[in-house]
Amino acid sequence: MRQQYRAAGLAETDLPATPVEQFARWFKQAASEAHLFEPNAMVVSTANAEGRPSSRTVLLKQFDEQGFVFFTNYNSRKGRDLAENPYVSLLFPWHQMARQVIVQGIARRTGRDETAAYFRTRPHGSQLGAWASEQSAVISTRADLDASYAELAARYPEGEQVPVPPNWGGFRVAPQSVEFWQGRENRLHDRLRYVIEPDGSWRVERLSP
Repeated sequence: MRQQYRAAGLAETDLPATPVEQFARWFKQAASEAHLFEPNAMVVSTANAEGRPSSRTVLLKQFDEQGFVFFTNYNSRKGRDLAENPYVSLLFPWHQMARQVIVQGIARRTGRDETAAYFRTRPHGSQLGAWASEQSAVISTRADLDASYAELAARYPEGEQVPVPPNWGGFRVAPQSVEFWQGRENRLHDRLRYVIEPDGSWRVERLSP
């Protein structure tokens, strides 16, 4: 299976000063123009202290010049990995646009106030789900998970405030490099990567496809 990409290219002169500005441009196009399904879905790759990697799809919830934010159970595999090794890679696979963005950086937990503010915006069922699921832990049956959720739903009915789980919160990934990949004909793709300098400015380099 092979597709011939014919999208317009990406030149150094097209890029703004920071990768977040460029990401905002592409993200807007993915969401508002291409109408991609969940353009904020990203593959988050981590590795533990022994270097064993793992990947999963997570939803991006916020981005700005400080970094890219997602939320999770801190006791999940990715949470444990990041506690041991804070280096992380984020991949946005926008296949329909023949584009992808790769962010490499360092993940740090968000503050509890920021976590609580986001938690309040989640649907009631998702708030209960954060309590019901011991993410990444082995469970006996689906019925056990459903029973845990039902118990929580009875304790916190719709309209009643659900407390934020103590082991649940956000990670902000401060980027050290951000690559923008644009598919081109004959596999001669454009790959432009921002790399952060010691003074906080960004250098752009072109990678061979």
